[in-house]
Amino acid sequence: MTTNGGHEPVFCTVVPPHVLDKLAQAEDPVLAGPARRTLQRDAYERTHRRLTTVLGAPSVAPPVGAEPGRPRRTIHDARHGTDLPGHKVRGEGEEPGKDATVNRAYAGLGATFELFLTAYACNSIDGNGLPLTATVHYSKDYNNAFWNGEQMVFGDGDGEIFLDFTIPIDVIGHELAHGVTQYTANLTYFGQPGALNESMSDVFGALIKQYTLGQTAAEADWLIGAGLLAPRVTGKALRSMKEPGTAYDDDVLGKDPQPATMDDYVRTGRDNGGVHINSGIPNHAFYLAATALGGHAWERAGQIWYDVLTGGELKSQALFVDFATLTVAAARARYGDGSEEFQAVSKAWEQVGVRTL
Repeated sequence: MTTNGGHEPVFCTVVPPHVLDKLAQAEDPVLAGPARRTLQRDAYERTHRRLTTVLGAPSVAPPVGAEPGRPRRTIHDARHGTDLPGHKVRGEGEEPGKDATVNRAYAGLGATFELFLTAYACNSIDGNGLPLTATVHYSKDYNNAFWNGEQMVFGDGDGEIFLDFTIPIDVIGHELAHGVTQYTANLTYFGQPGALNESMSDVFGALIKQYTLGQTAAEADWLIGAGLLAPRVTGKALRSMKEPGTAYDDDVLGKDPQPATMDDYVRTGRDNGGVHINSGIPNHAFYLAATALGGHAWERAGQIWYDVLTGGELKSQALFVDFATLTVAAARARYGDGSEEFQAVSKAWEQVGVRTL
């Protein structure tokens, strides 16, 4: 695993700010209140993350005696407060308790660890056995989950729009994958590099779900956050890699704004330059490549994306064209010029309107 210019952890949430902004404007205080509190909490955590980055975050080393190739998970309960990490409720190897949220978080961390180790020989998200820490039951009616550069945090949702954020395993994988990016390419969290950062998390979040379910690319739903939306919401997930822009169309949430190709690229100053919106384009490219290749998506398509993320050539300020060019080169290097993999990746980027050099 190769790093790019050191680690500059950022605060990354799974629910985009534009979704919470829309909710915060709802006339119904039952919907608007939790969204406003979540936005306020996210703003605080984001500022705290910046201060920690400036002052220097404490390094985390594998525990003494940790067995190589085995996860070291610790789950904490915030008890609806905001002090992190909270009260320890389950450690590595301990039996499941009665709290389903704790058990889901523990299992999701394990599934993420297993995919990266089994498929890519990556020992935890830093490649060096980093302990995996998560906090559940964060704040009250908190409508998000985030990676803060050091650990995972999950809200319970408000029960009206969002349910428990540990329900979709791809949400857990998505946030932990931000850690993989942090320890490797360290993609800047703004504009196209930020959209690539978000896309990498969606890609590996989807792969973790598919790996856990034993699904092929053809069998997978390619949804991010399926099962997270409450019954009253007209929608199926937060995002769709298969059909960006179709995940939800709701009278309160609005319509999914993700583009599938560069023809509809969104230029905005919000959401760090649209990192959760324009990620639909590289997401769709991965879906196209993976389904063209068939079989298990984590094997060939996932391997190519992982090669680029960790290979050391992907710069922190990379644009879509830079990433696309590197994936084509990685496909050629691993599978050969003119190979099925090379052709599938090249065509996928062409279909979404991203040229390769």
